[in-house]
Amino acid sequence: QVQLVESGGGLVQAGDSLRLSCAGSGRTFSTYAMGWFRQAPGKEREFVAGINYNGGFTYYANSVKGRFTISRDNAKKTVDLQMNRLKPEDTAVYSCASRPYAGIDYNPRAYDYWGQGTQVTVSS
Repeated sequence: QVQLVESGGGLVQAGDSLRLSCAGSGRTFSTYAMGWFRQAPGKEREFVAGINYNGGFTYYANSVKGRFTISRDNAKKTVDLQMNRLKPEDTAVYSCASRPYAGIDYNPRAYDYWGQGTQVTVSS
C-alpha cells in the first residue's frame, strides 16, 4: 500500500509562484518514478512533469517547460513541483502519482497510486 499526500496549493495571481509537495509512504520510495498531473474542470487529466527513480532524469509538458521544476528527495520521501510565472490556464487540481517502475511515463494509466490532489487557482 502506498500513500501520497499533496500540499502547497492555493490562490495566487498571474506571474506568482507556488511550490507543491508530495509526501510518500509505503513501498520503497527511492525505486519508483513519480509524476505530477493536473485536471481542470471539464478537461481530461494531463501530464505536467515526471522524474525518474533517482532524480537523474526529468520530463515536462510543453505547456510548463521552463516555468515548472520537479525534484525529489528520496531520504525525505518527497517530490516537489516548483511552479513559477503561473498563468490562469495553470488553474487545476494537481495530483502526484507513483508508478511501479524506475522510468518516467506521461500516460496516467502507467501510474498505480495517486494522491488526493491539491487545488491551484491562478487569477488574472
